[in-house]
Amino acid sequence: MSYTQFAFPWISLESNAGEVPSSPSLSPHARSGHAPGPPPAPGGAAPSPAPGVPPRSRLRPALVVAIKRVPRERVRHWGELEIVLLAKVSTGFPGVVQLLEWLELPNDVLMVLERPERCQDLQHFIRARGFLPEEVARELFRQALEAVRHCTSCGVLHRDIKPENILVDLATGQAKLIDFGCGTYLQDTAYTHFAGTRSYSPPEWTHFGWYYGRPATIWSLGILLHQMVCGEHPFRRGQNISWDHQLSLPQGLSQDEAL
Repeated sequence: MSYTQFAFPWISLESNAGEVPSSPSLSPHARSGHAPGPPPAPGGAAPSPAPGVPPRSRLRPALVVAIKRVPRERVRHWGELEIVLLAKVSTGFPGVVQLLEWLELPNDVLMVLERPERCQDLQHFIRARGFLPEEVARELFRQALEAVRHCTSCGVLHRDIKPENILVDLATGQAKLIDFGCGTYLQDTAYTHFAGTRSYSPPEWTHFGWYYGRPATIWSLGILLHQMVCGEHPFRRGQNISWDHQLSLPQGLSQDEAL
């Protein structure tokens, strides 16, 4: 997938650092709420989406959105396409970005996603403050945990929990989990293929080449919390990932957080 300007997949012309921009590239049809569908099949009939792919909705006029582009060559099969996973977890739950529309083009699949008016990814939110006060970190981490619990209850494993993939609404403080591009279906057996960010991978993947979905998610959540309250990643560039790694904690950290 190719993105413009940011490490997270939002297309932009201009914005402040870390703030998610509005979409500059919606076609006039999409802006008016009537986005074109897939190209017609021979004989004039539009092809039906693959099983499990949600039907396209209609956008409201003048809706501020974000757009993610996925090259078709990266789509291995429709069953695990991000739009399918998002359709399972986003509807009616505030802690996951809402999928508003999807468009199939000859070379790409476009996803039209909700975008709060003023928002910032958690990576920039932390960086602007050095680290987060414990009460702020506690609330944002609670929301992230609820989002992950919701996804697993829907049978979806995100696999790329990190600050860049959590969006903070600066007006309301609502956190939203974004970017399910590395996601898959939750399974009880071990995974032998890694998807996500290496520096957030669990030790069992580093040492043995396999991992289980729920424990791996807990490990990445622990790294996320460390980044919130300490302002830095405990395993820089993915080095020294192990169960017995000694973490450096700030002296002013409360006993509850240190535990």
